[in-house]
Amino acid sequence: MDSSSKLIVIGGSWGGIQASMKILQGLPADFSIPIVLVLHRLRNQEGSLQELFEKKLTLKAIEIDDKTPIESGHVYIAPANYHVLLEKDHTFSLDDSELENYSRPSIDVTFTSAADVFGKNTVAVLLSGASRDGSSGLKAIFEKRGMVIAQDPAEAEVATMPLAAINSIPGCSIMNVERIHAYLLSLHEH
Repeated sequence: MDSSSKLIVIGGSWGGIQASMKILQGLPADFSIPIVLVLHRLRNQEGSLQELFEKKLTLKAIEIDDKTPIESGHVYIAPANYHVLLEKDHTFSLDDSELENYSRPSIDVTFTSAADVFGKNTVAVLLSGASRDGSSGLKAIFEKRGMVIAQDPAEAEVATMPLAAINSIPGCSIMNVERIHAYLLSLHEH
């Protein structure tokens, strides 16, 4: 398996933007695995997460559009009000169907589709959040033997989301953001 068929998916809600920023800062510009970021934000919130991440990261931050190809060296950010799905041809598709877990984008939707397309080559990280979104998607990845990580609830700004995952997946790894960062760095193929 070459690194182009690997994927890192990160989901978070309340407190997730700060946590994901800490994890992604310092990853090199030529980081070998594409990263997809699904963060809940208020539906009426203007202002671009892409710009926020663009300023802080060496990786290129891109807001996902329909048919955007998935390539290494990029952080792909789920746009407000769309579910993000991964296609077999390694592009994204956007879907504005019903809210899931009161959310759109829903972490579960993206994680479950990552499990279908990338299977055991998926690394999924679930961060701080006040909802239960993400657990069933994380479980789908775990069942395909992907690597599943929950942020240490003791460190999370809101522990509900990582705790829900830890409780539903006995094999879930629990790490603080520093360890998650170090783990992702260790996956980088030079």
